[in-house]
Amino acid sequence: MRTTAALSIPIILLATACSSSGHPAPAPGAVGSTPAAMRVETSAQPRPAFDRTRHSTSDPRSIWVVVNKKHPIDAGYRPQIDLVRGYQVAAPAAAALTRLLDDSDVLGLGFKIASAYRSYGYQADVYSGVVESSGRPAADRVSARPGHSEHQTGLAVDLVAPDDPACDFDACFAGTPGGRWLAREAWRYGFVVRYRPGSATVTGYSPEPWHLRYVGRALATELRRTRTDTLEVFFDITGGDYP
Repeated sequence: MRTTAALSIPIILLATACSSSGHPAPAPGAVGSTPAAMRVETSAQPRPAFDRTRHSTSDPRSIWVVVNKKHPIDAGYRPQIDLVRGYQVAAPAAAALTRLLDDSDVLGLGFKIASAYRSYGYQADVYSGVVESSGRPAADRVSARPGHSEHQTGLAVDLVAPDDPACDFDACFAGTPGGRWLAREAWRYGFVVRYRPGSATVTGYSPEPWHLRYVGRALATELRRTRTDTLEVFFDITGGDYP
């Protein structure tokens, strides 16, 4: 019995190792072993179109909401809030902002939050103060009227650098190490610098290199890829001055 079994094994192996033509059969997965009709096309697939309708641009609860001088939000709106270093921030933005600040600390940039969520009433006080000190036309270039501020969504945050205070809330912030880092890296955390040079006629506001707006990593990446500076242009939404 042992002799018969030992002699049968090579015969079976030889039979499976040869094709009907007498040549060795290709091993599973070898080149040429898969019929052409079953081969998977490996060429690069086209990039799928970015879905610009994934989130609402009018619902203040949406991370893509567009708030400007022509598109206000309701006076009573208040987002779901989390705390980031003692400041109120809309919950969807909190974890990303924490990571941004932690990473910037490692680099020695030392950002501090100067402003985050503001209620309608708080924004009314801020705007009134700027009007009293600078007049309404000047106030409208740098401060939002109540109901027209991104800060009411909780998705916007103003950052300052206490180690370099001369440029806090000034256009020169863009040239500081912190300002340059934000312009270059904020998208990785899902933020955009909302008010950039040359965009005032679209956004309605003078450049604010310290003002970040959370939109999520997907949109921030797409804005960077398409080199689009404003949400208004990307979503084809009206902007500019008050009606």
